[in-house]
Amino acid sequence: MIERSNVISEMNDRSREVFRRVVEGYLDSGGPVGSRTLTRSMSEKVSAATIRNVMQDLEYLGLLDSPHVSAGRIPTHLGLRMFVDGLLEVGTVTDDVREKMHHTVRDDGNDVTGMLDRVGSALSGLTQGASLVLTPKHEAPLKHVEFVSLAPDRALVVLVFADGQVENRVFTPPVGQTPSSLREAANFLNSLIEGKTLSELKVTVEREIKTRRRELDSLAADLIENGDAFWEGDGAHYERLIVRGRSHLLSQSSEAADLDRIRTLFDDLEKKRDIAEFLELTEDGEGVRIFIGSENKLFSLSGSSLVVSPYMNADRKIIGAVGVIGPTRLNYGRIVPIVDYTAQLVGRMLSNKV
Repeated sequence: MIERSNVISEMNDRSREVFRRVVEGYLDSGGPVGSRTLTRSMSEKVSAATIRNVMQDLEYLGLLDSPHVSAGRIPTHLGLRMFVDGLLEVGTVTDDVREKMHHTVRDDGNDVTGMLDRVGSALSGLTQGASLVLTPKHEAPLKHVEFVSLAPDRALVVLVFADGQVENRVFTPPVGQTPSSLREAANFLNSLIEGKTLSELKVTVEREIKTRRRELDSLAADLIENGDAFWEGDGAHYERLIVRGRSHLLSQSSEAADLDRIRTLFDDLEKKRDIAEFLELTEDGEGVRIFIGSENKLFSLSGSSLVVSPYMNADRKIIGAVGVIGPTRLNYGRIVPIVDYTAQLVGRMLSNKV
């Protein structure tokens, strides 16, 4: 079998065109592409039998598959990878997309989280996929903390930073919290907060809990101890993942097994698993990266594709990422430039706020 890196270059013109048209037909329709369909679109006149022979060769190479007998061919994940790497024609960002994204990131003060929330919603709407926005870690000193009870199992923490930025984060408080214990916890934190970043405050809180445990209301102490959920997240670094457009991905699959896999994916995302890995996906340099199906463990269960691009601060340091999740038959040629443009726009906007 031809080595993976040489598959496209070793094809003759006819094989390359058949392969390209099968993949493009699949990406457009989501279904298999038959030989008779291709006879009407090939640049040279060839018989359906000739095209079937070419398809069989491509299937032997592992690039195409036949889901049913005499039903035409669809690309395999390897075929999609080869197409994306060697034959994908990337479009340009249209004026209406540029205008929508510029309007989305308009400067409305220091509410970075609100801006990135809007970016996620806009990206989901433009691509009809689920969007992911990984926000940067905020290291400015805190000025004020406030807790707001939303429901028995949901609460909001409002973080006001000394540089004027405000972040709102929803979290699950320990069982038994009351508005009174939330206020007491906020008062305790605010008494320690001056001049400290989130990570510094966490260290101080842990030390104070040890020395003042008997003075604290037990529920308030429990809240603060469980504050890891919103102070640092899993691991040593805090990043926040914004997920928008879940319904787009769910609506594009009718198979019960597919829906279960997609729900598993979003359950993982909502529990913030592998968020650090999501950022690592982008750290091999600038530009858009595409992950198809099982190429990354975070998305392998859902059989989805991810188009992701990092964004950078004024020092050219990667501080976050934006991406789109969708079925493997994403319109890569359209979505890649949108994700790339959005990442650059977010990077420029955040650099101007520094």
